[in-house]
Amino acid sequence: MALGRQLRLSSNSLLAVLFISLLGIVFASSSGSAQAAADDGESILHSEIGRQNNQSLLWGPYRPNLYFGVRPRIPKSLMTGLLWGKVESYQEFQHTVRYTCEQNEGMKGYGWDEYDTRNGGVQSIHDIENGVDLTTSFVKIPGGAHGGSWAARIKGVLNEDTPKDQKTTVILYVSQEGGGELASAPDPDNKFGYDGDVTIKGQSEGLGKYKLVVTKGKGVQPKSDHPISERWGPGQTVVQSLQYADDVAWQAKPIIFKQLKEGVDWLVENNYGSENTPPVWQVFSLTNHPGSGNIQVVQKVFEGDFEFDILFSSESAGKEVTSDDLTREIREATESFGERFASVFSLKAPFNVDQYKRFGRSMFSNLIGGIGYFYGQSVVDRSYAPEYEEENEGFWEEAAEARARKQEALEGPYELFTSIPSRPFFPRGFLWDEGFHLLPIADWDNDLALEIVKSWFNLMDEDGWIGREQILGAEARSKVPQEFQTQYPHYANPPTLFLVVDQFVEKLKKTNGTLPTGKERLSQTETLATASLDNPEIGLEYLRKLYPLLRRQFEWFRKTQKGDIKTYDREAYSSKEAYRWRGRTVSHCLTSGLDDYPRPRTPHPGELHVDLMSWVGVMAKSLINIGDALGYAEDVNEFKKILDAIEHNLNDLHWSEKAGCFCDATIDDFEENELVCHKGYISLFPFLTGLMKADDPKLGKILELIGDEEELWSPYGLRSLSKKDEFYGTAENYWRSPIWININYLAISQLRNVATQDGPYMETARDLYSRLRKNVVEAVYNSWVETGFAWEQYNPETGKGQRTQHFTGWTSLVVKIMAMDDLEAPTEGGQHVRDEL
Repeated sequence: MALGRQLRLSSNSLLAVLFISLLGIVFASSSGSAQAAADDGESILHSEIGRQNNQSLLWGPYRPNLYFGVRPRIPKSLMTGLLWGKVESYQEFQHTVRYTCEQNEGMKGYGWDEYDTRNGGVQSIHDIENGVDLTTSFVKIPGGAHGGSWAARIKGVLNEDTPKDQKTTVILYVSQEGGGELASAPDPDNKFGYDGDVTIKGQSEGLGKYKLVVTKGKGVQPKSDHPISERWGPGQTVVQSLQYADDVAWQAKPIIFKQLKEGVDWLVENNYGSENTPPVWQVFSLTNHPGSGNIQVVQKVFEGDFEFDILFSSESAGKEVTSDDLTREIREATESFGERFASVFSLKAPFNVDQYKRFGRSMFSNLIGGIGYFYGQSVVDRSYAPEYEEENEGFWEEAAEARARKQEALEGPYELFTSIPSRPFFPRGFLWDEGFHLLPIADWDNDLALEIVKSWFNLMDEDGWIGREQILGAEARSKVPQEFQTQYPHYANPPTLFLVVDQFVEKLKKTNGTLPTGKERLSQTETLATASLDNPEIGLEYLRKLYPLLRRQFEWFRKTQKGDIKTYDREAYSSKEAYRWRGRTVSHCLTSGLDDYPRPRTPHPGELHVDLMSWVGVMAKSLINIGDALGYAEDVNEFKKILDAIEHNLNDLHWSEKAGCFCDATIDDFEENELVCHKGYISLFPFLTGLMKADDPKLGKILELIGDEEELWSPYGLRSLSKKDEFYGTAENYWRSPIWININYLAISQLRNVATQDGPYMETARDLYSRLRKNVVEAVYNSWVETGFAWEQYNPETGKGQRTQHFTGWTSLVVKIMAMDDLEAPTEGGQHVRDEL
């Protein structure tokens, strides 16, 4: 099947690698250098896996900000994007042309029904305002030296209540940055357009020679007897070749509308006024001007339903892709996705029925289908202004004055391979979101997740800082208000990528029960998706290269986000382990990821934040696991001491016996330490991050807080802030009542851990786990059924999705939640699943 062919390493190249390795060992043995030859063979094997991994992941719909846009993971390369809109009204046309994903744009849902990054998939777009359902199918076909070939099928079906003669224009925008060649040849039998297929040939350094064919397809071309037809002609397809500078070539919509305006101006100049106006579809048709140009605009106009193919063939593959190939690949991709999804995410009761399976496939496909490749410069303020140290009372005002001096500059260019939170609203990389994104992605394709982790850590500077929001290039910046574009090297963000690496280490340890001591060889039946797990030495080598970067970021956190214990005579087990988010203001702590969650009312340089302490604990625990896997005993001992100090200090500095939860700390008017308790997500963080043991006496009060309907519990998930808090539902109300799926996922995971361990809270945790799991999934599912979208957050009173739509980032964690055990379900022997675990 297509999936097997896409994921498995090439048999021929694999045999060649193994033969070379074996040959080297044989010859080296005769000269006494067997070990050196084995190492050389291992190096060759690593290189081959890396090469094939890059080939497999080169192409994709890596422009998630567009409804459909294909590009390779190559800077300044070929890019395509699809535009469409109905052409029935002069007034409506410019408002109904679709290109970039937008909020509230007359859609009844859109996204991938099934998608695999190494293979392809099918996307459905329900465009109610334009009266058409669009299907964009995309597949990859391996072969050659440039990531193989690919193909897409664009199919439009008018809605039942749409007039059957509605005119729809569909435009493929093709651009190539960075030089090279790109040209379209005219149809020798039709100077006004193309009666058949359109062929565009190109060449670039990263792609070699290639051919892109836009087929004639199926559909009725509208007819017109208007005299203007002598200028526009009867061709079903037209092409305009244009030349623009690289830095503006991404602006497809303005460029196309500029070309359309030139046609409208010609009509006005030639007295085609209100009494002699051509049909709307003809007015908004481009004239045919094929040729050379780094931009090729291919336009079709259809009356009624339509379908056509886009076929990209790499010359190095030796065979051109056909529509028959595309048909076969779509069918096989769909079949293989369903089989694999059922295997990877084995949904458990009560979610193992068809309606939730369809929901789960959609949620996960849109998460992994939201992976993008971004390239460009970033805006960074490296002034290191003394005000950014935030040492004085009133520091937030001083910091604001320093930012107002506008000392930022463009850096880079950088590149990033990442999934995104939301295609219409957040089409870029977010550091703390990404760790949550990669948890289900790693279940599906472990080595894809590792590739993304590596891409993020490649952004790290020499100090250990990674910008919390990656806005790379002018196209990405066009979606972000200017005041939020600048990144600051003293700003942190929750280090959730450590969760992903830690999960990988746990999987690696389970490959054979223990980590291997000898060299492993790659079997030709194993897949690229699990190469680092099937061959643990490859996984260990990945960890060896990543480990220094993880440690550097850990030390950066401990240095730049350090909290003050000594100045205020605080009593704590350790005088070192306390932390404070930099970037605080009176109303926000954006760097924490919990934006407007209530903190101490007036910011103070003596403030301490329990969530940040917990995140540093996560990093320490992860480094212990990685160091243990790599045999770094000295480092492991060092991190264990730090983790022990953090666990003690969480209790000493942040636990309130009176409130029965963990709290932030500050300094009061008498220069004394004071706990500020706003019960909610912050109160749970040591539990959420796995830093509390199952028999910890404090755990009982944490579980009580979780299950209290007057505090955090709701029928739809855990509220971000207690109903009893004075700030509940106030002001911006971003993290002051709504339900967030990432935090609920952490809660459900930790409840499950407690529920499956002997301890005094096992039964309480099991009950909370089972009910919370159902509540969260059903809230997301019901809102998806009603609106067609996943949402950024959910209303704690109604369960309805709200704020950002198509938020298929960490909301997609519901797939992992549905795949968790139903601890309420009895086994055949009558015992609960918990008892078996």
